[in-house]
Amino acid sequence: QVQLVESGGGLVQPGGSLRLSCAASGSTITIYNMGWYRQAPGKQRELVATITRNSNTNYADSVKGRFTISRDNAKNTVYLQMNSLKPEDTAVYYCNARVYPMDYWGKGTLVTVSS
Repeated sequence: QVQLVESGGGLVQPGGSLRLSCAASGSTITIYNMGWYRQAPGKQRELVATITRNSNTNYADSVKGRFTISRDNAKNTVYLQMNSLKPEDTAVYYCNARVYPMDYWGKGTLVTVSS
């Protein structure tokens, strides 16, 4: 069983930056593929970025070149560095840990991009 706690969300102006953190407990994240997803008001949850156990990364087209996912297995933490933020990035951001058949989610952290 893995518990995931996201932090780092908040209000930021367009063009600004935030770094989200996802701290895991209950198990090492070494064996898990990790990811960030987001859900905007009235929309479905969507993939933002993933990082495999071997640190291979994948990004949604909408965030490529602006967001960077990374993992620190020693700290049992995954990060999402978000630069050049846009109003359309406003959403609740969720951390995910997955290795079949296990699939764990955090409760999310709110990111609001507004002037």
